[in-house]
Amino acid sequence: MTDSSRRNFLRGAGILGAGAAVSALPGLNGIAAADPSVARRPDGDSPRFTIAVMPDTQYLFDEDRGDSTPVDASLSYVLRHAHDDNVVFLAHLGDLTQNGQAREFAGISRSFQVLDRFRFPYSTLAGNHDINGSTDDQRGRTPYLEAFGPQRQRNSPTFRGSSKDGYNTYHVFRAAGREWLVLAMDWRPSAGGFAWAKQVLAQHPRMPAILTIHELVNSDEQGKAFLSDFGQQVWDEFVNESDQIFLTLNGHYWPPSRLVKRNAAGHDVHLHLTNYQDRYYGGSGMIRLYQFDVARGVIDVRTFSPWLDGRRDLTELERIEAERSTDVDYFSIDIDFDKRFAGFAPVPVPPARPVKPQLVPGTVAYWRFEGGRAGVPVPDNAVIKDLTGRGNDLRRMTVPGSGPTALTYSADFAPRQPSRASLRFDGARNPGRGAYLQTVDSAPMNSLTFQRGYTVEAFVRLPEDFRDGTHGWCGIFARLGNGGAAGKSGDDPNESAATFSVSDGAELQWAVFPLNQNGISTNWGHELPLAKWWHVAVVNDGWRSTLYVDGCPLLRNPKTPAIGLANPGGGWLVGASSYRGKVERSFYGEIGEARVVDRALAPREFLLGG
Repeated sequence: MTDSSRRNFLRGAGILGAGAAVSALPGLNGIAAADPSVARRPDGDSPRFTIAVMPDTQYLFDEDRGDSTPVDASLSYVLRHAHDDNVVFLAHLGDLTQNGQAREFAGISRSFQVLDRFRFPYSTLAGNHDINGSTDDQRGRTPYLEAFGPQRQRNSPTFRGSSKDGYNTYHVFRAAGREWLVLAMDWRPSAGGFAWAKQVLAQHPRMPAILTIHELVNSDEQGKAFLSDFGQQVWDEFVNESDQIFLTLNGHYWPPSRLVKRNAAGHDVHLHLTNYQDRYYGGSGMIRLYQFDVARGVIDVRTFSPWLDGRRDLTELERIEAERSTDVDYFSIDIDFDKRFAGFAPVPVPPARPVKPQLVPGTVAYWRFEGGRAGVPVPDNAVIKDLTGRGNDLRRMTVPGSGPTALTYSADFAPRQPSRASLRFDGARNPGRGAYLQTVDSAPMNSLTFQRGYTVEAFVRLPEDFRDGTHGWCGIFARLGNGGAAGKSGDDPNESAATFSVSDGAELQWAVFPLNQNGISTNWGHELPLAKWWHVAVVNDGWRSTLYVDGCPLLRNPKTPAIGLANPGGGWLVGASSYRGKVERSFYGEIGEARVVDRALAPREFLLGG
C-alpha cells in the first residue's frame, strides 16, 4: 500500500517559519531536525488543509508491556506529510496510557517530543485511564498534568489557554483564510469546565469550533451511533446551544460510528466516535485524517496505520488493519461552510465593482440588472441601458399570455460578478410562458458579424427543478433571425443564427452559423450542477470557438473553423432562444449580468469576474 492520501492536495506547507533555526540535531522518530519537508509553516490561506486525529493509545503504554513504535510511526508520518497535505493540527482524544502511571507517561511523552521539537501544533486531553476516572477536572495534580499540562503546550504556536485546573485547553489555527478553534476537554468537565468553554467561545464569537473530548458518542455492536449518558449531558449543557461547534471527536467506546444531530440553531453537528484499541496491536497507532476542502464544501476522512501502511511484507491480519475502509472509517462529509457558519461568521458581501474596469477594450455591450427591488416585476417595455454608452440597450418583451412576474428583479448574484443583482426569468414550454430582453431596433450590434472573433458571457443559475421537462433549450443569449435569413442552407436553416442555450439535461450549447461555412458550428458543455451560480462564456479567437465554465475550457469544441457570425438582420435576445425567426423559449433561472466583446477591438482575452 502507499503513503498517498485519497486526494492529492494541491497546496500546503509544514511547520517552522523561515526565520526559525533548524540545526542538524539528532533525529527523533527517524526525522532529522533539519528536514526541509517540515521546515515551513502550514499554508493558512489554502482552501485545502488536514487535521490529524489520534484516538486511544493506552495499550501501547501499559506499564512495561507497551510499545511506542506504532505511535512513533504515526507522528513521523504526520510530520513527513505536513507539507503535501497541509496538516495544520493533530488532536489526541485521550487515554494516552492504560494506568495513568508516571512511567507510562514518560514513554508517550518521549514519542510526542518529536512534535515539540518541530513546534508542530497538537492537543491532548485526559481520558478515564489517564487519571482517576471517578473524578472531574477538579482532581488536582496527576502524572497526566505533569506530562501534558499547559506548561508543555505553551510552546505550541496554536495554544491559547487553559482552564485554571489545567485539564481543559483551547487552540487556534489558521486555515482556508480564517481562524478555527479546537477545544480539548477533560474526561469529565465540571460545571466550571463547561462555563470556561462557553466563555472561550464567547471570546472568539466568529471562529468555527471543533470539540475534542474523550466520551460523547457511543456505539452498539452493529455500529449504530448514539449519545452516551454523559454525552447527552455534554450535548444538552454545551454543544446544542453552541452553534460554533460543527464537529465533535471522541474515543473511549468502540466500534467507530458517527451521527448528525441538529442543534438549537437548526444547524447540523457532526459527531464522530473513533477508537481502535480493540483492534490488532492495540490499534496499531491508527490515525484519522480529516482532509478539508473548503472551496468544494467537503471533508474527506481516511483512517489507517502508518506503522503498517509503510511496510512491504504484511501478514493477512496486518493487511486487514493497515487501512480501514468501512463507511465509518473512510467517508466524506458535504458541508457548505459559508452557509453553516453564517449564523456566527457571515461572509461579508463585497461591494459592487465599478462599471468602468469591466469595459475592457472591444466591449460593445455590457448590461447590469441593478436598480429594482427584489421580487418586483421588470416593467413592460422597461429599458436596460448598455453601460458602454454604445446604445445597445435592452427592453423587456413578454411572451403572450404571461404575467408581469415572468421577469422580476432579484437580490441574488454570483459572488464573482461585479454587480450585486440579477434578473429572475420564469420561462417554460407546454404551454409557453415567460419574458425576455431584446436589443432596441437602433442597436449597433444588431448588424455586427464579429469577423475577427468575439466573447459572449454571462453569470447564470439554474433552479433545482430545471430538469422537469419544461425548460430545456431555453436561451441565455441568442440572435433573433435564422440561418436561412442569413443565406445559409446547411443543417436546419430555421435554427437561430446564434444561440447560447441550455438543454433539457442542463448542458450548455453554443450553436452558430458562421460566415465561413454553410452549416452550424456547435460547442457542447457538460451537465451543469443546479442551484449554483456559474460564469459561462464562449470565446472565438477569429478561427475557432471555445466554451468556458468558470474560466475552465470545455472539451466538445467544433472540429472545423468558425469565423464570425452570420447576420440574419435581427436583434439580439437575452434570456430567450429563437426558431424560424421568432422567439421560441424564454429562459428559466437567473442571469446576473452579461457582456459582449468584439475581438477586432480587443488586444487580448478578458472574462468577467476573472
